[in-house]
Amino acid sequence: MSATTVPPRRSSKRPEEQLLDDVDLDLVAALQLAPRTPVNALAEILDSSPSTIARRLTRLREERLLRVVGRVDWPLITTENPRQVWIRCAPGRSREVAHRILELAEVQTLLLTTGHADIYCTVYPLAGTDIFDLLTNRLPSIPGIVSTESQLVLRAHTMGQSWRLHRLTDARSDRLREHTDPVTRERPTSYDQLTELEQRALELMAANGRITAADIARELGISRSTAYRTSQALLESGAIWPRVEIEPTLLGYPLNALMSLTVLPQAIPALLDTLGSHPSARYVSMVAGSVSMIHYGVFRDEEDLARFITTDLGAHPEIMTVNTCVAVRVLRRHWTERDGVRLGRMRDGFLRHG
Repeated sequence: MSATTVPPRRSSKRPEEQLLDDVDLDLVAALQLAPRTPVNALAEILDSSPSTIARRLTRLREERLLRVVGRVDWPLITTENPRQVWIRCAPGRSREVAHRILELAEVQTLLLTTGHADIYCTVYPLAGTDIFDLLTNRLPSIPGIVSTESQLVLRAHTMGQSWRLHRLTDARSDRLREHTDPVTRERPTSYDQLTELEQRALELMAANGRITAADIARELGISRSTAYRTSQALLESGAIWPRVEIEPTLLGYPLNALMSLTVLPQAIPALLDTLGSHPSARYVSMVAGSVSMIHYGVFRDEEDLARFITTDLGAHPEIMTVNTCVAVRVLRRHWTERDGVRLGRMRDGFLRHG
């Protein structure tokens, strides 16, 4: 192939994408929008039968392709804002280092990357964590690490649960939104503000975002009405947000890329809004460090990423530099380990750490 030859764009599906058919994809899209929608309502909205929807949900869960969990609001589990950490390793030691890092309860997400770093991870200062010791001692002292660079998240504009597979009609989306729980109550500011019953229910909902009041009642030995009031209070206060865990590769977006952007300070708020609403956006944040913003996006292929960099980012002269790292493997996302596209165990202990 000559230097000027462009490889043909791939048109066939990857093997992972063939694990889901159109019914599965509609179901995933519906759950991303309204994760707690009952099976009967999902069937009606998607023009299917309850038995089909129930069977598909069971298969996706049993084959470890999809899980609905709960994202706990930051102030309830952290003492300050998270860090995004970039790690360089000695040659040939990235995987070894990554598996040592996975032992840290504070590490929420971890990717093996190419570019200016070998590993990218997000670190949450959980209750009981000495973040200074973690970033300057515990993490850098792992054998095989050459250097680390951490950036404090100042504003998290867009997070993983916001990313959507856009394939449903507006009418279906509107009907699904009727099954969401908008925040209508005062948001708790610490874990200690919750009652013991709310704390126990929160743990159950973090592990299973679709858990019913009947199941909570059975697990906690309380009445169904009490379980319902408790779970609704947690949802309506924003203490917990149900979210779908599924690898974007299954949905046709196999390319994970992290773009570190240097931006003119006065342009950051508007750019957060613009990039945060981009279809690729999984995690868009303003950070304190060597750069101004991080855009973590998922893309269909290299051409999709190239177009985003040259066209979407290129349209903003206030962006002065772009440094891109590409993920070669996702090992953990939202405290849930990954084995390719299949979900592993969810790291426990992050709610009551320390």
